[in-house]
Amino acid sequence: MQFFSGQDYKNLEKLCMPILLSLTKITRMRFSFLLVSVVSIVLLSSPVKAARLQSWYFDPVQNQLDITTDSGVQPKAFLINNPTRLVIDLPGTTNLDDNTVRKSLGSAVRELRIGQVDSKTTRLVIELAPGYTVSPEKLLIQGDSSSHWIVKFSSIERAVFGDSQATVVNTNVNTNVAEEQIPIQIGAISTFAGVVPLGKELLELSSQLKTLMARYSFLSPGMFFLDLDTGNYLDFNGEKVFPAASTIKFPILVALFQEVDAGRVKLNETLVLRRDLKAEAEGSGVLQYKPVGTKLSVLDTATKMITISDNTATNMIIDRLGGMAKLNQRFRSWGLQNTVIRHLLGDFKGTNTTSPKDLVRLSALITNNKLLSSTSHSQALAIMRRVENKRLLPAGLGKGAVIAHKTGTLGVLLGDAGIIELPSGKRYLAGILVKRPFGDTRARDFISQVSKLVYGYLDQPRVTSLSQE
Repeated sequence: MQFFSGQDYKNLEKLCMPILLSLTKITRMRFSFLLVSVVSIVLLSSPVKAARLQSWYFDPVQNQLDITTDSGVQPKAFLINNPTRLVIDLPGTTNLDDNTVRKSLGSAVRELRIGQVDSKTTRLVIELAPGYTVSPEKLLIQGDSSSHWIVKFSSIERAVFGDSQATVVNTNVNTNVAEEQIPIQIGAISTFAGVVPLGKELLELSSQLKTLMARYSFLSPGMFFLDLDTGNYLDFNGEKVFPAASTIKFPILVALFQEVDAGRVKLNETLVLRRDLKAEAEGSGVLQYKPVGTKLSVLDTATKMITISDNTATNMIIDRLGGMAKLNQRFRSWGLQNTVIRHLLGDFKGTNTTSPKDLVRLSALITNNKLLSSTSHSQALAIMRRVENKRLLPAGLGKGAVIAHKTGTLGVLLGDAGIIELPSGKRYLAGILVKRPFGDTRARDFISQVSKLVYGYLDQPRVTSLSQE
């Protein structure tokens, strides 16, 4: 029997080592390839996040239905007769409620029903009352963005039936496939808020912000930014409904100046502090510490409402304007479907709501002089430029920039919205709302960093890149 010497073992080790290293490398490569393949299969098979029906509102005076979703959708619609029903499908969308929602809407419109046709499609059925009809050419469905669609009935008419034609009431969301379905054309996305022609999404900026958001994964943000010069925009959950906090004071201020323009309110008239309007002690402001019977002018009250976010001042303005219901109706008339006051300030449970896009819609209407006279426009923005909280959007702006804005703070939320003007004269609109762990100050840093990224991007001179966005 022949035995290997120690030197023979060393020679064999030298001979085999390269082979062993090569085999190890091949094994690792195969494992990496297998891992990538498995991950790819998982990603490809994972369901795409569905949009969600966020809100809807039917205005019986204008016969107009507004629909908002938390992300973009492309509706489909058709008309069915006997009874007359407009059916609107929102593909890739889930409903607000697991059950079918039914709402009576008035004399000409019998009912609106909302439900799921299947797990991936929300259906809205607008059924006219017996004896009423609408022709396809009298219907207009158009969006001011891919997540806000407006349905207009330009004319609902009395139907003429023969003696043998009876109206059969259908209360289901699912329609009978045997019924004739008359397709309704969906219009292209029109101007945002009816005043700013939408451009293209700012994809390069969007990519930068996604990287930033990944570092703040514990936050839940919604934001919408709009370049007024180009119409180009940035949209992350822009239509999502958030607690409004003190950003609700922005539309309240605009409503006040509308009443001033109408001559129904005077800025120098006196308001008297009542006990029932005092905010709770932990809320913001100084008027809560003033005695009942304290007198202030409307202008002074409104200024405190905005600049130091005084909750008691806000309640006094809400009261002077006729209460929450009247203000909510006015907000809807402006196209702000997600902006609702449900509770006097401070609203610590977050029942008052808005969305980033609603706040930017309001700014767009203001900058295009659609809501206020030139005098009231100037006065309102002058007050908003004096907001004392500079730690959110203002913290990310460059030297010489001017912002008219309103912040909002709750334990679980931070927000800011306004109109920014660069030293060059360029203007853009901003709305950002961020849900956070209670009291987490990192949400403040996130908002200021978002502001810095957007400002830096829009402040760059761009000759050819805008057409490529």
